[in-house]
Amino acid sequence: MENKKGINWFFACIAFTLGLTLFKHIDFATFTLKDPAIDILYLIVFVLSIYFMLKGKNQPEK
Repeated sequence: MENKKGINWFFACIAFTLGLTLFKHIDFATFTLKDPAIDILYLIVFVLSIYFMLKGKNQPEK
């Protein structure tokens, strides 16, 4: 019997929320950020949450 690992829902919720926030903070007409310092932090945490969400899924089973 195989133990299938799914995505980590905790990191999925964080990534979804940060993705929406970043989308709202980007002005697509001028490609600027509403508040650059906090938006860069949001981007870093967004990328890390995507990494940790997918990290456990790609590891081989023991």
